[in-house]
Amino acid sequence: MEPESNPATNALEWSVSDLSGALKRTIEDQFGFVRVRGEISGYRGPSASGHVYFSLKDANAKIDAVIWKGVFGRLKTKPQEGLEVIATGKITTFPGKSSYQIIIDHIEPAGLGALMALLEERRRKLAAEGLFDEARKQLLPYLPEVIGVITSPTGAVIRDILHRLEDRFPRRVLVWPVRVQGETSGAEVAAAIRGFNALVPGGAIPRPDVLIVARGGGSLEDLMSFNDEAVVRAAAASGIPLISAVGHETDWTLIDYASDLRAPTPTGAAEKVVPVRSELLATVDDLSRRRAAAIRRLFEQRRQGLRAAARALPSRETLLNVPRQRLDLAATRLPAALRANALGFERRLSALSQRLQRRSPQVRLGMARERLAALTQRLIAARQAILREEKKHIGRERERLDQLLMRGRRALASMASQRRASVAASAQLLEALSYTGVLKRGFALVRDAGGNPVRSTASAQPGNALTVEFADGKVAVTVDGGSGQPRPQPRPKPGQPLPSLFD
Repeated sequence: MEPESNPATNALEWSVSDLSGALKRTIEDQFGFVRVRGEISGYRGPSASGHVYFSLKDANAKIDAVIWKGVFGRLKTKPQEGLEVIATGKITTFPGKSSYQIIIDHIEPAGLGALMALLEERRRKLAAEGLFDEARKQLLPYLPEVIGVITSPTGAVIRDILHRLEDRFPRRVLVWPVRVQGETSGAEVAAAIRGFNALVPGGAIPRPDVLIVARGGGSLEDLMSFNDEAVVRAAAASGIPLISAVGHETDWTLIDYASDLRAPTPTGAAEKVVPVRSELLATVDDLSRRRAAAIRRLFEQRRQGLRAAARALPSRETLLNVPRQRLDLAATRLPAALRANALGFERRLSALSQRLQRRSPQVRLGMARERLAALTQRLIAARQAILREEKKHIGRERERLDQLLMRGRRALASMASQRRASVAASAQLLEALSYTGVLKRGFALVRDAGGNPVRSTASAQPGNALTVEFADGKVAVTVDGGSGQPRPQPRPKPGQPLPSLFD
């Protein structure tokens, strides 16, 4: 849309939308994709829509930044408050705020110091959640049947591990191939750990007894996949004991803190996971010889103990003498005990018979009749008491009603007397304020033809018909033009109509 020209001036006239669009195109065409170095400020995490909004600043300036939801999920380095980063993105404008901003597609820490600060902050955060606690560590199996290895299938690491296992104690090895470097490496390693744990024991694919996460040496940037938060959480949540063997002996990553055991190298991990077969065979042979000797010594000790116990055992007659004596004593006491037992049962039977008689239906019916009679007497007495109380209450209410009637009559008479006095006073006041009282003192009221009072001679024009009201009646007059005084009209006799005002 072309801007319109103002006929009064030579300046072009823009609409706000047109101007904003022109600025947006100019800025995007001029800068395009840029790399900006700055410190993250105002980061609060993803918004409700999933987009991320914050600012990049340095000592002298600040620029708004936006990461769309789809891009944020793919970022290898997540934004953190105060982290110095190098952001790659496109410069554009936001017309709703008349401001410019950078749409970020990629973020990387600005230098080794920033990367170390990021790792230290992540380590403290995960440690605070208890992912590195020693109490969570699992013991490794002494001789695992199946070993799971998570590493690159084409590197030297897997060959070193297999070679060392073959030398020490050959075991079945399952390799989960992953990238050990790059943007997708962390997600692949975490998925491999969860995948091994998801295997069912006794299934078509055997479930490993121990896991090895291995990678050769490299720079800190090369090992960043094993500092990924998802990898650390997957290692901490693994139900299978896990050994981390990432880098050389001096290299430390966050997965080393979360694993059950850290090996200095991948070869060292293979040494820790299985014993040496020849040493184990020698140990087994030695233990077998020691076990046989121990069994022979135990048999000899048991044989000697049995002979000593046999000598200490009493004879058969000695063992039976005491039981025989107790049997004879019990036989002499048995008749008396039987008689006492029978007498006891007889007494119990007699007591039960008496209790049964007391609980017979006739006895219980008589007791019920007695209780019913007592209840009847109590009911009659209670009814009479209630009737007496009701009579007393009715009498008290009747007396109260008589008193209220007397008080009502007195109040009504007093009210009527007060109303009469008030009416009389109002009548006297009305009589005192009425103009008829003034007329009785000799004054007269003059009205014009419309009935309005005439208050001055200027209001009485010659020829006007007026009415003069006295205390005892009214007189119709006509204003005389000569003297300006009204001319009296003859007073009509009682019963005659008033003369016409124009006569």
